[in-house]
This record gives sequence, C-alpha cells and structure tokens, in this order.
Amino acid sequence: MYFCPMRKKRTPLVFNHVLITDTAAKGKAVGKAPDGRVIFVNNAVPGDVVDVQTTKKRKAYFEGTAIALHKASDKRVAPVCDHFGVCGGCKWQHMDYKFQLQYKENEVLNNLKRIGHVELPEVSPIAGSKATYFYRNKMEFSFSDSRWLTPEEISQGNSITDRNALGFHIPGMWDKILDIKKCHLQADPSNDIRNFVKDYAIKNKLTFFNPRNHTGELRTLMIRTTSTAEIMVLIQFYEDVPEHRENLLKALQEVFPQITSLQYVINQKANDTIYDQEVICFGGRDHIIEEMEGLQFKINAKSFYQTNSEQAYELYKITRDFAGLKGTELVYDLYTGTGTIAQFVAQKAGKVIGIESVPEAINDAKANAKHNQISNVSFHVGDMKNVFTTDFIKTHGKADVLITDPPRDGMHKDVVAEILKMAPEKIVYVSCNSATQARDLALMTEQYTITKTQAVDMFPQTHHVENVVLLELKK
Repeated sequence: MYFCPMRKKRTPLVFNHVLITDTAAKGKAVGKAPDGRVIFVNNAVPGDVVDVQTTKKRKAYFEGTAIALHKASDKRVAPVCDHFGVCGGCKWQHMDYKFQLQYKENEVLNNLKRIGHVELPEVSPIAGSKATYFYRNKMEFSFSDSRWLTPEEISQGNSITDRNALGFHIPGMWDKILDIKKCHLQADPSNDIRNFVKDYAIKNKLTFFNPRNHTGELRTLMIRTTSTAEIMVLIQFYEDVPEHRENLLKALQEVFPQITSLQYVINQKANDTIYDQEVICFGGRDHIIEEMEGLQFKINAKSFYQTNSEQAYELYKITRDFAGLKGTELVYDLYTGTGTIAQFVAQKAGKVIGIESVPEAINDAKANAKHNQISNVSFHVGDMKNVFTTDFIKTHGKADVLITDPPRDGMHKDVVAEILKMAPEKIVYVSCNSATQARDLALMTEQYTITKTQAVDMFPQTHHVENVVLLELKK
C-alpha cells in the first residue's frame, strides 16, 4: 500500500525593517529582501519602513503583507474608510492623492517605454480628478447569509447569529462578502438606500443569498446615479417570493421618492450577470439620463457608461483635442460602447462611424443620437475583428481620424493590422490598461509617430489609470 506523505506546512518568512521604494502593478508596493529579491507588498506606501510577512515565494520575488509599521512615509495619510485594508477597493487610500497621481503617471510611462519600446514626446501632466471620493455613478453590492467575520469577532469565540451582509466580495474569496456600513465611493443617497434595503430585509425576514448552496431571495443591489440627480435602483432576486419582492420595492418607493428608475431581475443562473436576463421596471422610467455639453445619454440597467461622470467629460475633451478636428473629417470610433465619444466629437467632424460588439449598447447609441438630433453618426454592431474589415472600409470610406477605446485586453492583432492597412492620418488611442496599449503601440510605430500622450485619473484611491495617446502618420 502506498501512503502519500503529508506536505509540511511552511512557516511564512518575516522580513524586518524593509524600506518600501516604489509601487508596482495592481497597486502593490515594492521593497527588497535581504538576498536582493524583490518583495511585492500589500498595505504599504513608498517611504514606509515595515515588517513584511510573506504569502508567496518564487525564484525571482516574494509577495507579502506589511504587518508592522516602523516608520511612516511622508506620502502616507490616514484612510477615511473604516473598511480600508479588508475591502478590496480603494487600496491607495493611505497615500496622499498628489503622490497617487505621480505613481500612476510613472506606471503609464514605464509601460510605454518598457513594453512598447516607443519614443515619447514631451508628456502632458496627468489630469487628476477634482472629486477624490464619492465620484462613482455606479455601484454593485452583493447579499450573503454568511458574511466575512473579522479576526476580532472570531477571537471573541462567541456564537455569532448576525451573519447577513450587503457589501463587497473579499479579494480572492468568491463566497465571502464584507458587510459595508459606509462606502466613500458613491454620493448620497447611495449609502442610505443600501442600508435601508438591508435593514428592511432583516426586519421582514427576507432571505439573503447563499453562493455555495444557491439559496435565498436577495442576490445583488445596483445603484446608478447621474450628474442630473437621477437615480436607478435594481435589485436582483434569486428565489422569487412575490409578496416579499413587492413589499420591498414599494417600501423603497415610499422612503426614497427621488428614485427615478426602480427595477428588478429574477436570476436563477449560476452567475449573477444580468446581460442575458429580463429586466423588469417596477416604478418610474426604465432608464436614467446623463448630460454632457448639452448632449443627453440614456442609461438603462445594462448600459456601459464611464463610472466617473465628471472625469469622463475631461477624458472626452482630451480625446477630442488630440483628434484636432476641423469639421470635415471622416472619423471611425472603434469600441464605441453607447456612442458617447462618437457623439461628443460629431459636432466637429464631417461624419463619425461607431463600431461595438454589444447589441444593447449599439441600440442605446442609436437612440441617444436620435434624441440628440445628431445625424452625422452611424453605428454598427459585431465582433470588431469581423466587422472592421477591408470590405467595411471600402463601403464606408477611409478614416481621416480613428479613435479607439478598447477593453483592458487591448486590440486584436487583426484589428491593428487593418488600422495600419487603412492608414488614417491620426489615431487617438484611449486605454484603461497602459500595458496592452503599449503592446499595440509597438505594432504601429513603424508607420506612426507618437506626438502626444496624457494620463487621466478616473479612479482616485485606486491604482487604475487611463491614458490617451495621439499617433500621426509618418510622411
């Protein structure tokens, strides 16, 4: 008989008095182990001196968490949120915002140089966000009947009966939800609505979702807001108990009459995505309206819209400025989404053609263009590499200016090849991932010169950053 020997549990290494020198991808900080290997550290700020407990050991590096602070960096500030350090969002709350901007800009430039090997012009300073908290227009919260327990609660050893939660997933734990008392990302009445729904559900014995057993009534809560003070609330139910559902939604209407759109979904799939589900409007409109420079954009429950409305305006202005339109150009807008950029630049272009893979987004784009009385835009739906082809370009014309705002994975190589074949005079590349942007730029620099680049901070208190690059055809 063969017996498998038990693997010896390794004791985590602890490195004492580690100087944090920089930031790295995904918001981690950087230090060095005594043997010279890099340590990627959670919960630290450049300039800190900390003790680090390792969580992962590799040939070239360690990963770990700061467990003791010996010297605080001059870049460090006190986090405002009680959930900081446990919640997976806002990982840079403990860093002064001006330094957040500095490190975000550095990351973009490093990626462009290291991955893209591109020559950069003089770089425009990063565009910071005026609002550093309460800037998000969309938040999604999850219900759970087995909330995440804090170490303090566990150490007390008492029987805990209050296990319901409405909040965010613990990083790396799909079945554990941190109960959120106050989130600093979305303006009022977001916190009031979330806390009301939770309290009402507990008081009236509505059951919370169990992600392992797939039981319970309440599954997710989405709140969307606009700069015009409109509010959308969507509750996703798993088990449908009509009396409970109706009473909860009626109570929301009574307590929050300012809700513009109150909707719900009955979703009994394994996952909680709603894009293939029927959304039912319980009260008000089935959409809310966002405005920008007099343009109105209809946002429904499934619509994509930049989650920082105020900063999206700054991003679009930079995009339009980089394009340098004179009023006669044919513009292609790849990955157009709901057509916000397309419509934003249309008044300064001859014609704009938007392409997007999501049918619902294109329907919104067409409806918004009609509502805004913009007649010089057209929208086309389908997978980008299948729609944006030589035949498509022959039919619709060669672009003078091409704007592209792809998802985090960047552009498919076939799309890049088609852009190069078409050879527009200017390309404005908007990206939420400077690493994949750099990869794509490397394929273009034989034909194009990068003449402008500017980072834009859409998400203060996080490591995420957008970047806009202007490429001009070499003569």
